[in-house]
Amino acid sequence: MRTKSLVLIAALAAAAMPGAALAQRDPAYAAARAGGEVGEQPDGYLGVVGAGSASLRALVSNINIQRKAAYTQKAQASGATVEQLAFTSGCNLIAQTRPGEKYRTPDGGWETRGAGAPTRDPRCV
Repeated sequence: MRTKSLVLIAALAAAAMPGAALAQRDPAYAAARAGGEVGEQPDGYLGVVGAGSASLRALVSNINIQRKAAYTQKAQASGATVEQLAFTSGCNLIAQTRPGEKYRTPDGGWETRGAGAPTRDPRCV
């Protein structure tokens, strides 16, 4: 039963991202991601690597607000919690990073994705 719940949450988390993905087409976001200034985090939200400028922090905050809204909507529809959907999305988003992009490892450090699989939380399915 737990496996079915995790699979359902994973499917819902994947479906939660299209609205937030539209904001991420912003050229400033694309440049920051390519430049290693932002990265995906296990909690399902985007993070600023280092201090970051005020405009970069505002961009990341806006994207995270949109992500949380998507997670909240899907959680209400599915009976899962916002945290469950966000975590599952974080697992998926880290898995989808490309070589050269940043992501936060389970121990809290920032890594640059290489050719191999990223280091993810052991609870990721």
